[in-house]
Amino acid sequence: MDANLKARIATAAVGIPLLVWLIAWGPPWLFATFFFTLTLGALYEFFAMTFPRARPQQFAGIAFGGALAIGVVLSGQSAAVGYLGVSLVLCFSASLFFREKFSEQASPLLRTLFGGLYVGYLTPFVVLLFRRPDGRAWMGWLLLVVMAGDSAAYFIGRRFGKRKLAPTLSPGKTVAGAWGYLLGAVIVGLAVAALVLREFSWVEILLLSSVLAVLGQAGDLFESWIKRLSAVKDSGSILPGHGGLLDRLDSLIFPAVFTTAYLRIFHS
Repeated sequence: MDANLKARIATAAVGIPLLVWLIAWGPPWLFATFFFTLTLGALYEFFAMTFPRARPQQFAGIAFGGALAIGVVLSGQSAAVGYLGVSLVLCFSASLFFREKFSEQASPLLRTLFGGLYVGYLTPFVVLLFRRPDGRAWMGWLLLVVMAGDSAAYFIGRRFGKRKLAPTLSPGKTVAGAWGYLLGAVIVGLAVAALVLREFSWVEILLLSSVLAVLGQAGDLFESWIKRLSAVKDSGSILPGHGGLLDRLDSLIFPAVFTTAYLRIFHS
């Protein structure tokens, strides 16, 4: 077992029990505070990458993103907030096909707006999902789907991956790993839903798990694009074996936004 894998397992051994307790038994205010703190940390990582030697711009970006995060949390289950969130997810995902030298060509104001919307506006959708009457079940299900997909992609990609998925964005990701992500997400999504989301049909869960698998990987590639433009390997180093906070949130953000909006529209 290599050192990186050992570090990943050790970090997961600490982080997963904490998340399980927080989702299953933690008070809502603590869950919201925890993810707001993660959002601020991810904002710091984003702006440290995009403004590496400009502290005033970093602080301005964090303040802007933090204000957006508070606004989203206080908005409740507003339909307009959800529609804008899904629109941003679709735009950010589509931008992977039309990449430009963002870090070189974009103005400081545009970079601040971009980071505030990406991290500050979208990440708090996790809190909105948790606040639903059935939010604990959905939050636990979503995390397990994303983590299962990510883990399956990691191990299947290492074992069978030959053809690169997006070499200019993330050289380590393979087509086999992408299929592994989809397989892991669907299997765990169906299995867990049979226990905690019994009122939903298996067809709906199958389709939702598949969409989230695609969005999770799109989010991962989107953050990889930002890191490549910023010439960094990881967004930070706070999580041994995993990198920074944004490196762990990247594959959760887009699925959380979609799930929250989906349930708001079809199961409110």
